[in-house]
Parts: sequence; structure tokens; C-alpha cells
Amino acid sequence: MTAIDAATPLGRHRRTAAALALLAGGTLALTACGAGQISQTATQVAAVNGNSADVGDIQLRNVHVVYPNSEEYSIEPGGTVELGFTAINANPAVADELTGISSPEAQVTIVDEAEPGSTEIAPLTALGAGSPADTQLDDPLLPIQLIKVEMADISENVRPGLTLPVTFQFANAGDIVVNVPVDAGHELERSAEAVSEHSGGH
Repeated sequence: MTAIDAATPLGRHRRTAAALALLAGGTLALTACGAGQISQTATQVAAVNGNSADVGDIQLRNVHVVYPNSEEYSIEPGGTVELGFTAINANPAVADELTGISSPEAQVTIVDEAEPGSTEIAPLTALGAGSPADTQLDDPLLPIQLIKVEMADISENVRPGLTLPVTFQFANAGDIVVNVPVDAGHELERSAEAVSEHSGGH
């Protein structure tokens, strides 16, 4: 009976399904082993997407220097750029407040600091800086308040592709230093176009 079942299309289908199930199980097992070995890097993201860090109940996400997209800002030494990030307060009951941001590579100013309560992060809400694209949340229903943070008199170390240390200070969660990447913007695309035009000239 078993031999007949195995020879029928249904029997072959069952054997194929069983083999695929075993293969999938083996793949998951190998993936689990690999994940255990690289767990420290599992939360790292590409520089262009910003960096992440946690301190207390505060979750910092997509922290990066925004590449200038207007004449108001400049990536040249001595210029001013914007800092983009999202700070999520995961505490369900207690508010926190961003009391300051600093870096040895620039003078950091929370532009909206004069507005009372602009840097307070209520429970289960977020505080964001940068463009709307910079402050998108995984949970679109999570309330977010936007502020502007500028980094003035930047040093020559604030360059696309590099990182710089930035310290975030929170009233309850405390301080945390984040290695913040600088966006590359469209610089690489422009360079590629220039090379293409130059090649076409020959």
C-alpha cells in the first residue's frame, strides 16, 4: 500500500512537501545559529539611513546630518547643517525631555527651544527633527512633534561618508553619545554625471 501511494501523483506530492518542510526547517535552524553570532550587528543600519541608539526609555532612530538642500545650509567647513533624528519615548506613563545636544565638531542649537514644551516627549510619543522623510516612524499612528536642530560652524570632519560624535541629553534617560553619519546627498550622482559628460566629450 505504501509503495502504491508513493508511486501516485498524490504520494509524490506528499513526499515533495515533506522534503520542502525539512529543507525549510534546516534553513531556519542555520539562520537562527547565524543570528546568534551576529546579534551585535543586527541593529546596525546603513550610514545613509542614520544611526540608532537607546538610553533608558528613549529610542533614538535615524540620527544623521542632513545633506543641505537649500542655500540656507552648507556642508563646507564653517557652514551650517541640520540634524535629523527621531526620539521615541517608550515609557507608557512618564514624560521625558530633550535638554540639550552637543558635538565637538559643531555648535548645536535646538532652534525651537524658545517655545515652552517643544522638547518634551510625552509617554508613547516621539520628537523629530529634519524633513518629514527623516522622521517617518514604523508606527504611523504614534504622535510625533517636530523641531528644528541646527549644527553651525561645522568642522572639516563633517563630510559626506564620515561620522561625528553627537551627545543627546535627556532629563530622565540621561546622556548618550551617538556616532552620527553625514548624508551623501546627490554628490555621488553629480560626480557620475560629470564623468559621463567628460567621457562623451572624447
